[in-house]
Amino acid sequence: MRCDQPKPGESWPPARRIDALGAGRAGRPDASLTLRRTLQIFRIGVILVALGIAVSVGPLLAAGGGSPAPKPGQQVADATPPADQIQTQLRALIEAGTLPESRWPEFTESQALVRKFYAAGGYSLVWSQAGRPTPQALAMIALFKQARFKGLDPQDYDAANWDGRLRQLQVSASASDLTNFDLVLTFCTMRYTSDLHSGRVNPHHFEFGLEVGGYTYDLPDVLRSRVIQAADINAVMRSFEPPYAGYQRAEAALADYLKLAAQGDGPGLPIPAKSVKPGAMYAGMTQLLWRLHQLGDLPAAGGQLAAPPTSAGAPTRYDGVAIEGVKHFQRRHGLEPDGVLGPRTIAALNRPLSFRVLQLALTLERYRWIPPKFPQPPIVVNIPEFRLRTMRRQPASFLSMKIVVGKAYHHRTPVFAQDMRYVIFRPYWLVPLSIQRDELVPKIQRDPAYLADNDYEVVDDAKQVVTDGPISDDVMRGLRSGALSIRQKPGAKNALGLIKFIFPNAYNVYLHSTPAPQLFAKARRDFSHGCIRVQDPVALAAWVLRGIPGWTVEKIEATMNDPAYDNFKVNLPKPIPVLILYSTAEVEPDGEVRFFNDIYGYDTELERALAARSSNAG
Repeated sequence: MRCDQPKPGESWPPARRIDALGAGRAGRPDASLTLRRTLQIFRIGVILVALGIAVSVGPLLAAGGGSPAPKPGQQVADATPPADQIQTQLRALIEAGTLPESRWPEFTESQALVRKFYAAGGYSLVWSQAGRPTPQALAMIALFKQARFKGLDPQDYDAANWDGRLRQLQVSASASDLTNFDLVLTFCTMRYTSDLHSGRVNPHHFEFGLEVGGYTYDLPDVLRSRVIQAADINAVMRSFEPPYAGYQRAEAALADYLKLAAQGDGPGLPIPAKSVKPGAMYAGMTQLLWRLHQLGDLPAAGGQLAAPPTSAGAPTRYDGVAIEGVKHFQRRHGLEPDGVLGPRTIAALNRPLSFRVLQLALTLERYRWIPPKFPQPPIVVNIPEFRLRTMRRQPASFLSMKIVVGKAYHHRTPVFAQDMRYVIFRPYWLVPLSIQRDELVPKIQRDPAYLADNDYEVVDDAKQVVTDGPISDDVMRGLRSGALSIRQKPGAKNALGLIKFIFPNAYNVYLHSTPAPQLFAKARRDFSHGCIRVQDPVALAAWVLRGIPGWTVEKIEATMNDPAYDNFKVNLPKPIPVLILYSTAEVEPDGEVRFFNDIYGYDTELERALAARSSNAG
């Protein structure tokens, strides 16, 4: 349900976008998947017989540094097999669409891209010279192994098998070894580049109104022109990542939390029988103080975190710095900063660090759905944070304020992007039909004066007023059927407040002020029918209208309070991008990491989609 009449609510096209390879983007239906898997063993067998390949799988080694050293007595390969033999085997593997020794044994969905890449180079090897891996190959393999620091899964790039392949090349760089090594590395590099740039799951999988297809590269061209001969692979790969400071801060925070998670969660806090208020006794004070020090909500003595406590000890008083540490923790986690150790605060303190690692990884994934640049400085709404902000690195001034979003149950604010095109002062509110039937009609039946008392009026399809007073039986029938509509007049009682900001969209969602500012004092603020209420509409209007001479704060306030400007529209000289996003982790410029509740369950859905994508591996 939205603020106006609601409307009913890809794997990548090759040559359009950098996208996930192999198993395809999560959420893409694949009617031929069963048939392809049935033929997979047959294809591999044909290749092995035709080419005389003796498959030899090297030992799986732990993820680590570069190429393993050969064992004593092993002979290191020093020559490349004939070019025609390499070309024949590469062509055969590509045409079959199989990688027999890979975690991804079938790559038919990306076959055309791989074929285009090798055809441009005459089907020659690109990741080895004289039988040895190039520096670029070793650099890419190192990146695969460290993919978790980018919020990615190393096994999506066959991380566990690269040491075995490198060892095999040191022992015997046969044509089959070299072609398999080259082809798998090309496939994994394409996959890694795609995931790093555009994300692993298409936002359309969740019916989000975000478009990522227009900000892409041609993968074969990118690899051939920018990667395989790169002097600095790390720098090239960084250039594919989102350019935003928030992304870089989230990446740094992920590294910190991975380190914390590796050290262990420490003992959990005991759950008290009732909430512990400041000054009360609590049996978990030892664990509480250690946890606050571990998470940085209290400074550790001497800058060093002590060993975790092994027992709870006797109950002690909850007071002093512990209260301030808990309030800081609560502010960082979207909780009421009252210093009370209630069920929600205890649960948040006991969350495993692996859960926070996941939140940061999902945040990086969602950053990859955002366009790398905008024609105008954008306005960004983060739904679970209940906050609107602009970007800091832009010509316009920085703006940040609290918001109210759609209720988690049945009235979710949609995730999408559109351009703001105009502002309306002192707007009418045309009540959505669902709200009219489910909420207002019952109130009018109970109280015949409800319409007049709340500045409502009944209008027909031509927006002509039918009545703003008593409701006849005929009018009531029209309201129930939808033949007549309820509209709220401009003014202080109007549900949209005194100004709304319009970015036309299929959801009929917009930003607006509110006659109920008291809701901004709450920590959790999902109270609307889908539209977004802003805490400081005057500041937002001044920011939006800054390019139009004469629209000072004083003029904005005067216009909002002058009935002569009822339903007064101001067109913007240039559209302003508005992004309605969803992220349960945010890192401030000072490095403070904030986490928020997954109020709509979208983290759970994204985690499930990523797991399904990985499970599609062969």
